[in-house]
Amino acid sequence: MNFRREFEIAFVGLKPGVHEFNYEITDKFFEQFQHQDFNNCKSIVKLALDKQNGFMLLKFEIGGSLEVICDRCNNNLPLQLWDEFNITIKMVEEPEVMNAEELDPDVYYISRGESHLDVSNWIYEFINLSIPMHKTCNYENMDGPNCNPAALDVLKKLDSNKDDSSNPIWKDLEKFRNLKDN
Repeated sequence: MNFRREFEIAFVGLKPGVHEFNYEITDKFFEQFQHQDFNNCKSIVKLALDKQNGFMLLKFEIGGSLEVICDRCNNNLPLQLWDEFNITIKMVEEPEVMNAEELDPDVYYISRGESHLDVSNWIYEFINLSIPMHKTCNYENMDGPNCNPAALDVLKKLDSNKDDSSNPIWKDLEKFRNLKDN
């Protein structure tokens, strides 16, 4: 089966009701997209498609793991993925107009004549949305197995050198603190 067609669902032949699809996502999936900020992706995407008359409800469950670069120590950091996303697909006469006017990002319109639904862009988007914005080792466990000890030593040194009283700006601000206390 063609790799791109693997993510196309021929929904016309499906009976009304819930249908499940499972996808194993690896780094190969992301080759068609731009460079990613992660690697070693081993994700499982479970898609429940609830087909009704005139619309479909899609529920994506994202799970698995991948590696990112730690924002603090610059080492590889394994992350566990888990998230859920819902999309409502409505069948209309003019989907381009409706998609341009729709404010809800969880609603998407397709033409009544469509027979296939490509879910690859949603899978890409939802895996990226499952990654936290702040990617660091657990703060309480900064000496964990994934931390870069050299980077942590530099951070500790910088933190210990921070002395507010040595900066002349703080000298004048101390006057205001003393006024408040009186």
